Amino acid sequence: MRKLTIGNKNYSSWSMRPWVLLRQAGIPFEEVLVRFDAFNSGSQFKQTLAGLTPTGKVPVLQDDALVIWDTLAIAEYLAEQFPEKRLWPADKAARARARSVCAEMHSGFSALRSHCPQNIEASLSEAGALIWRDQAAVRADVARLVAMWSELLQAHGGPLLFGDFSIADAYFAPVCMRLKTYGLPVPPAITAYMERVAALPGVAAWIADAKAEADFRAFEEPYRLKR
Repeated sequence: MRKLTIGNKNYSSWSMRPWVLLRQAGIPFEEVLVRFDAFNSGSQFKQTLAGLTPTGKVPVLQDDALVIWDTLAIAEYLAEQFPEKRLWPADKAARARARSVCAEMHSGFSALRSHCPQNIEASLSEAGALIWRDQAAVRADVARLVAMWSELLQAHGGPLLFGDFSIADAYFAPVCMRLKTYGLPVPPAITAYMERVAALPGVAAWIADAKAEADFRAFEEPYRLKR
């Protein structure tokens, strides 16, 4: 049985991507949740991951003796193992574009990541308004997302980025959560896409679990003193 090791669902955007992909695609797996406590070498989190992954980070996919610890590598592996699920678009050009935008997300949007950490349970629109006012790089990241998503939705006719659900939608699901949590302004068509993503059964299940978590981790909560 495949095992996916993840961190807190409320906070861990990287964990969300492969979990949503597996769940939405109907691929069986066992969830192993390692709650964040700290990220120093002596933390329980790091000790639990020691020996499993050289990075000491989540997510990690185990498939028998094989261990994969990068989200794009996990997505590619699942696409190869389950071609019938069509996790990438069937069209060659669309598939290349989907890989490109996922890779862009994988390595980019640093301002949005830094200033708007994932916090699904919270409603931080006041903090978001200040971030929007003061952080030009965040505004630039959001403008790029709006342009990207608008182009893809128009090119492929929706309802998702490449028509049907794909790795790209799983990859951008945490971004949808960030935009909602911080109330960052986006056009109505983008809001509608975000709502469709949130309504996907795999995403909705993750959101429900995130909201049910009782953990409050101060180092993940720059804008609140308590939950």
